[in-house]
Amino acid sequence: MSNQKKRIAVLGSTGSIGLNSLSVIDSLGDDYQLISAAAHRSWRQLAQQARAYDLQKVVITDVRYFDDLKKELTGADTEVLAGPEHLIDLAQDENVDTVIVSVVGAAGLPAVLAAARAGKSLAIANKESLVIAGGLVIPLARQSGAGVLPIDSEHSAILQALHAGKRQEVEKVIITCSGGPFRGASVAELAHVSLSEALNHPTWSMGPKISIDSATLMNKALEIIEARWLFDLSPDQIEVLIHPESIIHSLVEFCDGSAVAQLSRPDMRLPIQYALTYPDRLPAPTDRLNLHQIRQLRFEPPDLERFPALRLGYEVARMGGTAGAVLNGANEAAVEAFRGGKIGFNQIVELAEMSFQDHNFIEEPDLQQLMAADLWARRQVEERLAVLGRPAGL
Repeated sequence: MSNQKKRIAVLGSTGSIGLNSLSVIDSLGDDYQLISAAAHRSWRQLAQQARAYDLQKVVITDVRYFDDLKKELTGADTEVLAGPEHLIDLAQDENVDTVIVSVVGAAGLPAVLAAARAGKSLAIANKESLVIAGGLVIPLARQSGAGVLPIDSEHSAILQALHAGKRQEVEKVIITCSGGPFRGASVAELAHVSLSEALNHPTWSMGPKISIDSATLMNKALEIIEARWLFDLSPDQIEVLIHPESIIHSLVEFCDGSAVAQLSRPDMRLPIQYALTYPDRLPAPTDRLNLHQIRQLRFEPPDLERFPALRLGYEVARMGGTAGAVLNGANEAAVEAFRGGKIGFNQIVELAEMSFQDHNFIEEPDLQQLMAADLWARRQVEERLAVLGRPAGL
C-alpha cells in the first residue's frame, strides 16, 4: 500500500453515510485525512466537523444557513462557502485525492461529474448520479483515469466478488435485498402503509428518502441500473434476490457455475472502508460474522406484482438515454409527495411509471438534456398530484 496520505472530501458529511465515513477515516489513522466537507442544512454539525478535523473548506448548500455557519467558525482557518454549486469546488480541489459523494438524489450529479473529470478517486454512495448519467460519468472517468468505487453494500460486494475470476468469465450478478419492511405485505395492505411504517427498515438505519426507496424496492431498481453502468453488464446479467438476513450482500456467478458471494454483518463502514483502501484491505472497526449464531440464510424471488419498481428498473437499464433521469426525477418527487401526505404509498411507483411511459426519449443525451428530462419528470408528478387527490385516511 502507498505511504502517501490520502486526502478526502466528504460531500454529505452530516448524513448517515457521511458520519460513517468520518468514523472510518478516524479508525484508519494518520494515513487518511479529511480535507473538506459539505452539508445541506446541518450547519452546527458541519461547524463541529470543521473544528474537529481542522478542515480547509466547508460548503453549506442551503444558503440560508451561511451566516450562521460563518459566525460559528469565526477565528477558524476554514474557508466557508454557500450554495450547491460549490460542491463542484470540493470535488475538483487539487488538494483532494478521494471524493466521497453521499449527497442524496440528483443534487450530487454535478459534483460526481466534476470529480470524474478531474481524475479523482470517486467513492460514490449517490447511486442516482449513475442512474441519471451513467452514460456520461463512466466514459468520463475512463478518459481521465478516475476510479469509480461504490460504497453501497451490494455493489461493493459485487466489486469484491469479481476478483475471483476474469471479466469475460462472468455470467451474471445477483443483487440481494432484505425485502424491506413490507416483504410479506399484500397489494391491498401496501395501499394503507403509513409514513412511519415505510421509514422503519428492518435492517439498515438510513435517511428518509433511501428508507422509502427501500420500502418500495425502488432502491433495487436503481441498483440494477447502477450495476449496468459500474460493471458494464447487460440487464439480462443482473438478478435480484430477496435475502431477509442481509448477510450475503451480493453474488457473482461465473461461466463454470461457481457463485462467489461476499458475506458480512450489515455495516456501512465496511464498504466505505473498502472504497477508501481499495484494492487493499485493512482491519475495520466492524463486528465479525458468526455463522453459528445466524444458523439460517433464506432466499426468495421478488414479487414484481407487489413491487413493480423492479420491472421499471430493468426497462430503464435496457433503454439507457434519458430513461434513468426521468425515472429518478419522478421517483424523488413522488417520495416527497408521500412524505408530505399528498399520496399513498403505492402511488409512489405509479407516478414514476406514468412519467417514464410518457416521456420523450432521447437515446444519446448530453448533460443539459438529462437535467431537462429530470426537471420535466418532477413537474409531471406535480401536475398529476391534483388529479390523483389526497389518499384516504391521511
